[in-house]
Amino acid sequence: MAEITPADLELVGEQLGRFPRGCLRVASRCECTGPLVVQTAPRLPDGTPFPTTYYLTCPRLAGAIGTLESTGLMREMEAELAQDQELADQYRAAHERYLLDREKLGAIQELEGISAGGMPNRVKCLHVLIAQSLACGPGVNPFGDRALAMLSPWWKPTSCLS
Repeated sequence: MAEITPADLELVGEQLGRFPRGCLRVASRCECTGPLVVQTAPRLPDGTPFPTTYYLTCPRLAGAIGTLESTGLMREMEAELAQDQELADQYRAAHERYLLDREKLGAIQELEGISAGGMPNRVKCLHVLIAQSLACGPGVNPFGDRALAMLSPWWKPTSCLS
C-alpha cells in the first residue's frame, strides 16, 4: 500500500463525486493506474466511527458489483456459508483479518468486533468483500475472491472516469 498523494485524493474525489474523508493509503490500483480501493481511518475527521477499512472508489467497478449483487448472489453465498463449515471458517478468518488491519490504524471502542460487509455471519455487501480481496490479495476473503472472478473487465486503459 502506498501513502495517498494529493493527486490520488483529487482523483478519489472525482470517483466518488464528493470530498474523500479519512483516506490514508491507496490499497489497490486499477489497470488504468487510478485508485481502486483506499484504506480509510477507523474514525473520520469529524469523529464519526467508520468501519469500512477498505473502501472501493472506482465507479466502473462499483457499477459492475452492483449488477452482480442484483442477481441474488449474496443470498446464494449466505446459504452456502450456512452449509459449509470450511467456508465459514475461511470467512471468519477474513473477518478477523479485517479487524486486525483496522486495529493497526487505531482502536475504536464503538467498532469493537464489527468488521464490514456482513462478516462473519452474513454476506450483505460485495463491494466491501471485493475491496478486501483487492487490498489484501487472493486467499484472504473467499467471497470477495469469488465475486471478483465473476466480473468482466471493468477498466479502461486510460481512465475509469471517462
